[in-house]
Amino acid sequence: MKEVRKRYRDLLFDLDGTITDSGEGITKCVQYSLKKFGIDEPDLSKLIPFVGPPLLDSYEKYYGMDEKQAMQAIAFYRERYEGIGIFECRPYEGIDRLLSRLQKEGRRLIVASSKPEAFVKRILEYFGLIPYFSEIVGATMDEKKLSSKPDIIREVFRRCGITEEEKRNMVMIGDRRYDIEGAGSTGIDSIGVYYGFADPGELEAAGATFIAHTVEELSDLFEIV
Repeated sequence: MKEVRKRYRDLLFDLDGTITDSGEGITKCVQYSLKKFGIDEPDLSKLIPFVGPPLLDSYEKYYGMDEKQAMQAIAFYRERYEGIGIFECRPYEGIDRLLSRLQKEGRRLIVASSKPEAFVKRILEYFGLIPYFSEIVGATMDEKKLSSKPDIIREVFRRCGITEEEKRNMVMIGDRRYDIEGAGSTGIDSIGVYYGFADPGELEAAGATFIAHTVEELSDLFEIV
């Protein structure tokens, strides 16, 4: 990990597994969508890899679907998600206090999520967290035009007018390798959090600049960076 020597001004937060524990809603909706294809998966723990990456990629990767089938699976997923699954989640304990503190310190807080932007905003508004964020960037609803983490981060740059120099004062906080690799490929630092859904060693292998195992550790880390 890099030597601690700066304080970040712009903080990009992933949503699922970083701000909210959303495993229940996502896995139950994936389970629901698979049943529509005649696939019975009673063990929700096997569907945890769907938390984080774009759904399109996950259906193709884990169930061998082509793009047309994956898009149909997403449509089935959303049948349950839009009415039930979207709120089968909760903010991690202490995350609201951390966000409040960081905002009072004058940091700019931004959400950078591969979940469709409309859903991200609904979730943050439902839990009263939306006022902490100056910008919220998520995927397009079709998850094709904009969904990968590098593209999401580049969209943050565009909307916020981030210059190359300003990228030095920006960090991505996320719980999966996609967040860390996305940060690296776009030239910014990253903080990997293990209270989400990462496998052991996943975030170090992806090249995280810093690691936090709990929300409390993340809060302590922001005392020095």
